Amino acid sequence: MTSHVTAADEHAPSHPTPGTYTKVGLVLFILTALEVALYEITFGEHAGSLGDLTKVFVPMLLTLSAAKFALVAMFYMHLRQDSRLFTGVFVFPLIIAAIMILALAALMAYHWAFAKSGG
Repeated sequence: MTSHVTAADEHAPSHPTPGTYTKVGLVLFILTALEVALYEITFGEHAGSLGDLTKVFVPMLLTLSAAKFALVAMFYMHLRQDSRLFTGVFVFPLIIAAIMILALAALMAYHWAFAKSGG
């Protein structure tokens, strides 16, 4: 028997191994543990042990969540192995949504500052 290897087979990215999925799962577990620890250090029983983290709590939590989302999308949704077109179709609306959320947050902050100043 001869094996027929095409040019497409040679350039196709390999599917992740079970070991890769285990490593990704471990990283996701660690990121989740960091999120829980951040909450406990900021608002839980150990609040204030590292100082006041309330101002950076939400940005740090969003960063950890974004990292987890990226890992899940890349490995478990197989965007890492798919065509860049699929990745673009998936990521482009997310970028637009993030810009809209940031713009609305800035608009709301401006509104609150304007209302507080008595204007």
